[in-house]
Amino acid sequence: MSIFHLAYHVNDLDKARAFYGGLLGCTEGRSTKTWVDFNFFGHQISLHLGPVSATANTGKVGNHMVPMPHLGVILPQADWQVLADHLTKAGLDFTLSPTTRFAGEPGEQSTMFFHDPAGNPIEIKGFKDMTGVFAT
Repeated sequence: MSIFHLAYHVNDLDKARAFYGGLLGCTEGRSTKTWVDFNFFGHQISLHLGPVSATANTGKVGNHMVPMPHLGVILPQADWQVLADHLTKAGLDFTLSPTTRFAGEPGEQSTMFFHDPAGNPIEIKGFKDMTGVFAT
């Protein structure tokens, strides 16, 4: 199985560390004064100091307009629920609160959207049946 690597800008490494490491529980990897790597649910993200890319709620998915572009990860449903409960209890300001979409249809999924402190949008999906990720 492959893992992805994604590098993008943040405007404050200390805030990024608190968010990704502290709140999301991602393990920090290598770093310098200008960037830091994290294990983002089994994938590598590299957060570099720089101008944050513009995003807008232009992606229509079901009945929701979601931020584009965005980073996302898919978790087994039980792991998604644990994270959703943790983030809700922590008082995270969701762009799209934890919800289920496409109920009873192929590709049924739980989802939540939020932004990191720099404004980068993140989606976390949960699937009861991981074979449904590519269902049509």
